[in-house]
Amino acid sequence: MKRLQEKMEQDGRILSEHVLKVDSFLNHQIDPLLMKEIGEEFANRFASEKITKIVTLESSGIAPSVMTGLVLDVPVVFARKRQSLTMTDDLLTANVYSFTKETANRIAVSNAFLSADDHVLIIDDFLANGQAALGLIDIVRQAGSSIAGVGIVIEKSFQNGAELLYQEGIRVESLARIKSLKEGKIEFKEEEPEK
Repeated sequence: MKRLQEKMEQDGRILSEHVLKVDSFLNHQIDPLLMKEIGEEFANRFASEKITKIVTLESSGIAPSVMTGLVLDVPVVFARKRQSLTMTDDLLTANVYSFTKETANRIAVSNAFLSADDHVLIIDDFLANGQAALGLIDIVRQAGSSIAGVGIVIEKSFQNGAELLYQEGIRVESLARIKSLKEGKIEFKEEEPEK
């Protein structure tokens, strides 16, 4: 997605060979026009899938998911990293390790929001080591829902996350794929991934 790549080059900050900071438009401050385009792109890529729900992880996946849900006219369910006092019964849970934050979280979704009748699109902001996506896949499978695929805003293709999802038989659609963050510049991977 050309506009996303341009935004990453213009406003993204490379903190290391493994970390790209995009908090000015994706995961702290949000560019609503870009999110609208992202939602339209995901909806287009999964148009034939008859999606009934979108599942994401708080908080960075919420904006692109809501925009996609708006276009597809389906509800968005987000897994919580911290449970509230009202979220105690009939939970679908998974453990997810964040390499960026160096923390483990038990994520949870209420069983009331997913069923065997649902065909789910999972959306997240980044795909690196695949742990967040695998956790969401686990939750969706616990509910008995089918999975249409995983939509990723930015994939770090130099890490193994996409390969882990392909091994699970999951379709992955990434809007921007980073080949390298070396020498302080973003090198995009243009070709389609091997599946």
